[in-house]
Amino acid sequence: MNEERPVSLACAVLTVSDTRSAGDDTSGNLLAQSLAREGHQCVRRDIVRHDRYQIRRILSEWIADPEVQVIITSGGTGFAPRDQTQAAVQPLLDREVPGFGELFRQLSHGQIGSSAVQSGAFAGLANQTLIFCLPGSNNACETAWEHILREQLDSRHRPCNFATQFKKREEED
Repeated sequence: MNEERPVSLACAVLTVSDTRSAGDDTSGNLLAQSLAREGHQCVRRDIVRHDRYQIRRILSEWIADPEVQVIITSGGTGFAPRDQTQAAVQPLLDREVPGFGELFRQLSHGQIGSSAVQSGAFAGLANQTLIFCLPGSNNACETAWEHILREQLDSRHRPCNFATQFKKREEED
């Protein structure tokens, strides 16, 4: 049986938090380890405070970097006044992936009930870089990874996935 070789994606993980450090960034660790387990590379990683301009600065650098294909953020997507991820990221997007947030909230409802309406999880495309913005809890990151991202970043997943688009880009180069 001739099995297709999966596309390995160059990914970046950004944790948005006023309290986390490299030593206790559990959601960032969970995402980086999940990426590695599936054969992807975590080529950039950082932690930033809830400051829309600092978030935007880091993401703009990563979006402009041709080495980064996928960015996953953790934190700052809630409804609290300090949550700045949506305000920071949405102006950078060329195109949104509306189904991502909808599906994430549907999955979350099964776990946290009506509190899922306060999740601002979303995804989009900026300069051919996919960006997924997740809540900061380990449970939310695991839910997004296990039920959406793992398959959508796997070039073998059918009927469609995001990774295939990067394969086409690599073939054009």
